[in-house]
Amino acid sequence: MTSVDAIIERLGATRTCDAGLTKDPWAFDTTKPSYGPGASALDLIPRNAPRQQPLGKEYTEASDEELQERIIDAKHELGSKLLILGHFYQRDEIIVHADYVGDSFQLSKNAATRPEADNIVFCGVHFMAETADILSTPRQNVILPNMSAGCSMADMANIDQVTDCWEQLTDICGNTPDTDGKQQIIPVTYMNSSAALKAFCGRNGGIVCTSSNARAVLEWAFERGKRVLFFPDQHLGRNTALAMGMSLDQMPLWDPFKANGGATPEQYANAKMILWKGFCSVHQRFTVEQIERARKAYPGVKVIVHPECSMDVVNAADGTGSTAYIVKEIENAPAGSAIAVGTEINLVNRLAAQHPDKTVFCLDPVVCPCSTMYRIHPAYLAWALENLVDGKVVNKIVVDPQTASEAKIALDRMLRVHP
Repeated sequence: MTSVDAIIERLGATRTCDAGLTKDPWAFDTTKPSYGPGASALDLIPRNAPRQQPLGKEYTEASDEELQERIIDAKHELGSKLLILGHFYQRDEIIVHADYVGDSFQLSKNAATRPEADNIVFCGVHFMAETADILSTPRQNVILPNMSAGCSMADMANIDQVTDCWEQLTDICGNTPDTDGKQQIIPVTYMNSSAALKAFCGRNGGIVCTSSNARAVLEWAFERGKRVLFFPDQHLGRNTALAMGMSLDQMPLWDPFKANGGATPEQYANAKMILWKGFCSVHQRFTVEQIERARKAYPGVKVIVHPECSMDVVNAADGTGSTAYIVKEIENAPAGSAIAVGTEINLVNRLAAQHPDKTVFCLDPVVCPCSTMYRIHPAYLAWALENLVDGKVVNKIVVDPQTASEAKIALDRMLRVHP
């Protein structure tokens, strides 16, 4: 394994990460609403975004070693009644305590396999905890250690915006099935969306997808509809549709901040895929120039990227796929391989450490990590667990029964397509 500093030097990169990342996340708890430092720092956060209550000094001033010991002690005391889920993008100090590690949907399914756990602590972001609440049993508590751990991509499409878009597109395309029985528009939401948007899909004949099953889900949708409205990530939608043989002129963009979405009624009427103008700030940072730099620095390097990257980056890479795909590709690569990866830096660094016989590095080794995953710090995990030991549930995530029921319809459709 080559050191990160050596890779940065070899790539000719410079350290550009936001200096705010050197601060602990509670430094942002009492400031105006923001995603905090990292890749989403400049993204517009909703005014009603959840806020985390400030932590006491017994947590913010505790040493790293003390926090680790307190987490271990609380976890031991809670026993099998506790389940800790850790997303791939979490920092190592959190992952070490997780009972399961995976992507958002894998973890939610893991939660459903442990009905004996009274408390599910989801070390991820808000929409993930919502999905876990939908799929878990009513008696289980789902807890997010830091309520400010949102997702800027998920926040780029809210229920009011999507409903307004749907009404306008229905006026353009009609709302009665075609002569072949196909629905005019099928809504498809990426897993990285609120429970309200999953419920919207559930009640409008739509479905949920993940980065690993997007193609199978779109095939399901086109069997039932003439068009797809895909939100909130334009890049996953575009990259998947291109791989299925669609052309760019069949994929107009819907910008919720432009009148009538920003395209013409004719473009929407003739569309196959209507793409929402949303994106992941982490994956949007990767560039073709970074790929070219990696190929020059490491001749023969294999470049693999997440499909939330731009079309140009995906086209320039050797392979694209979900986090699970990236993990598998690195595991299966022969010793001595050089692999450049376009995804979140915490995961890439962990994979590099796990495979010291290979040179694994991030396309941008100084890329800012996910702003909101960064919010889950051991201090918040210790705080949540110690409250559970004292019989108090903090930061409980609850999806109302109507929304949960409709969202589960869309999730169950996905599971029938691609378990």
